[in-house]
Amino acid sequence: MERQWRSAGVSWAGGVPGLRWEPGVGSTGAGPVSPLSYGAVAGGGGTAYGREIGFRVVGERRCVGVRANPCPYAAAVAGRATQAQCADCARLDRSRSVAADTMADDPRPYAVYLAWFGPGMVKVGITREDRGPARLLEQGAVAFSWLGRGPLMAARRCEELLRAGLGVPDRISYAKKRAVRAALPGAEERAAEVRELHARAVGLAGWPEALGVVGCDVVDHAGVFGLEGLVGAGGVAGVVRELVGGGTVAGRVVAVAGPDLHLEVVGASGAAGVVVVDSRLLAGWGLERGDVGGGVTVPVKGVEKERDVGVQEGLF
Repeated sequence: MERQWRSAGVSWAGGVPGLRWEPGVGSTGAGPVSPLSYGAVAGGGGTAYGREIGFRVVGERRCVGVRANPCPYAAAVAGRATQAQCADCARLDRSRSVAADTMADDPRPYAVYLAWFGPGMVKVGITREDRGPARLLEQGAVAFSWLGRGPLMAARRCEELLRAGLGVPDRISYAKKRAVRAALPGAEERAAEVRELHARAVGLAGWPEALGVVGCDVVDHAGVFGLEGLVGAGGVAGVVRELVGGGTVAGRVVAVAGPDLHLEVVGASGAAGVVVVDSRLLAGWGLERGDVGGGVTVPVKGVEKERDVGVQEGLF
């Protein structure tokens, strides 16, 4: 019988994308990681993509539990949910979460950042300082700059100050990010927008005294994500809406941005197109190795236009 795997999403450990897998029953520590690229290009020229992947979906989707603890009910989870948890496990998860403001006593230092996803699409956020840029890679930030560093609550107050003072959100939907990802302006234009907002941010009155200001230094992730591959492939033709038991997902990886896998798939007509797979939809399913040429047989929807999508509601 083919071994069944369970996905834990995309890992950006070391700045290189890979699919993380849950450890087997009785195992300790982190699960294995399947590389999605051939690694960094020598000379800092980005990340080399082109690997072919394929898997078949097995059974039903079940709750993944909380922080390596299995769901006591093995509850069913909707196929279109990006959070593969039942209501009880999600509630327990948020009971100790920075995002849900239930970890105000965390003594570790935090960093405040500006993240750029497209023209006019900049958000402010915070991340633990020891995580470095991992959070920005996980969100699919095309460019970013640090703004400040300090205690958690000072970082939270700064985040609220910047949202009000700059008129920027603290979250942007993935649908909106995908709508512009294949047709972005050049690196200098991206950096200029971040620099302009950074200058305005550090000039705002009310900056928390406990938060140290960090000078603007724009980091660009377009090469790391392989976004030039989207342009070469003619953009994105569709987005996987959900997985279904017995369905297949297979193709050649041309780019990875945040949790999104961009697969070049050959259709029944022989024409190739790029389909986006949000790796968060994989969690909770059993997956088996499949034919790398099997294409995508799960439900796919068209790519929403930028004007049709708005800011994501809710915390996650």
